[in-house]
Amino acid sequence: MDFKLTEDQMMLVDAARKISERHIQPLLASRGKRTALSRQDVLEILSKAADVGLTSARIPEEGGGMGMKMLDYGLVMEQMPPTVGLIVQPHEATTTRIYFGGSPEQKSKFVPRLIEGTLIGATGSTEPDCGSDPRGIKTTGEWRGDDIIVNGRKQWISNSTVCDVIHITCRIPREEGGYRMGRILVDRSESAFDAEEVEMHGLCQAPLGEVSFTDCRVPRSNICPDDENTARLLTITWLANRPAVGLMAVHLAQKALDMAREYVGVRKQFGKHIGAFQSIQVDLADMETLVMSSRLLCYNALSAIDHDVRANGLSAMAKRYAVDACDRAIALAMRVHGAMGLSAELGLEQMARDVRTLSIPDGTPGILALIQGRELTGIDAFRS
Repeated sequence: MDFKLTEDQMMLVDAARKISERHIQPLLASRGKRTALSRQDVLEILSKAADVGLTSARIPEEGGGMGMKMLDYGLVMEQMPPTVGLIVQPHEATTTRIYFGGSPEQKSKFVPRLIEGTLIGATGSTEPDCGSDPRGIKTTGEWRGDDIIVNGRKQWISNSTVCDVIHITCRIPREEGGYRMGRILVDRSESAFDAEEVEMHGLCQAPLGEVSFTDCRVPRSNICPDDENTARLLTITWLANRPAVGLMAVHLAQKALDMAREYVGVRKQFGKHIGAFQSIQVDLADMETLVMSSRLLCYNALSAIDHDVRANGLSAMAKRYAVDACDRAIALAMRVHGAMGLSAELGLEQMARDVRTLSIPDGTPGILALIQGRELTGIDAFRS
């Protein structure tokens, strides 16, 4: 197995790193760390992300996208600050779901501008009483003439406070009676809804909110085709999203490792650099092992997707392990820095909050463990 990046991959990584260093990181540094970015800031980030294919990674070239290998997608995502990942990833996933699961008219209306980054996308699945089990969704639509009237709430929705279109999952009436699970594209320019920012433990610059639909009138043309692909489309995007979130954690942990390695070469105690002490070297070795193993697990899951290998368990394992391992690595970096590691000035305490925030999106650790367990045993813990 060749672990060396190809020349094209190295060029892609280099381009992503330069965009991050020259444009994105300065923008984030100039804004309040505890305040969500504005709509204009998000549009600027998306325009830069589009330059390296992050707004259209899974859309084929004939559809106007990059048609990236998922491993290449992960390589690029790792170069971006996790705040950007939590903006770009749900936007790209929304674009992907519309492209593969929308009508020709819906694709024409939304996809090109979402790829350009001139529209902001969001996906609303989670509700106050419904997280990992889509069967519990309560948001409903009811027919009223040629429109459908949506009522319900969606919670923990990335980009919801700044988005132009939100792809929601809800219950839609069947003509023969009862309800089916369906997907609706709610265009903010024609269907008003409320979105309120939710203050978070970490990654506070990434807009996150609770959405309320109260008699929200949506044209029938914005209902996605009933092809019974709702759950499948969500699952397909989650498979790549999970190791990508893991690589967001790797980004933070690698930065923490770099900071610790530099610090032990300048900080002195008892007449010598602290990097000369065996306990410090053990901490650094543990940190590097945690970072490297996390990175390789995520790359492995993404590569499996590229090779059409069933990746449900691999994807779940990669995200769950990477976030926990990188949380540990950052904690070790804080310990190596002593009291300085606890200071707001250094930034490690912010990174510690950020990495723990990554444990929830696209599957909690417990849910991911059960997905992996299902793959190992063939027994589904979610279904009785």
